[in-house]
Amino acid sequence: MVKISPIRSTLVFIDLQSRLMPAIHLGEDVLKQCIRIAQIAKLLDIPIIGTEQSPQSLGHNVDAITQYCETTVAKEHFDACQDGLINALSKNREQLILAGCETHVCVMQTALELLRQNFKVSILVDAIGSRRSLDRDIALHRLGSAGASLLTVEMLAFEWLGSASHQSFKKALEIIKS
Repeated sequence: MVKISPIRSTLVFIDLQSRLMPAIHLGEDVLKQCIRIAQIAKLLDIPIIGTEQSPQSLGHNVDAITQYCETTVAKEHFDACQDGLINALSKNREQLILAGCETHVCVMQTALELLRQNFKVSILVDAIGSRRSLDRDIALHRLGSAGASLLTVEMLAFEWLGSASHQSFKKALEIIKS
């Protein structure tokens, strides 16, 4: 397993939509963690892409996420790769970090396809959610078995920084502690 590098990473937020989030188990916590990692990604110039499942029905991603996304891919398939996510990714950034909802549907199906296409996929376990915790937990088990790395927002933040002497360390630490 290789360390996750900020210059090889892209952060992908899957379906953090305003009509979906109230139904997600611990949805407010999921959203808070997504915002924290988005703020750190912006500090480190890491691209952020969002997806929205059937936005005409489920609405758009919450504003607190949309403001960080450089691109948002509208989709109908549960696997975002089927609706253009691959085209939105930078070719020289093979480390993809996924967060969002629902873990056992869109996050998992997208991650499995990205793994099949030889991307290095990491799942932020404290920044994903499902309506039922059992679905989330079983999906995490399946994703780990399939080769995705499982990590937390704080773990990723410190891995991206690499050192306390990083120029953005103090600002990132403030975000981590918030």
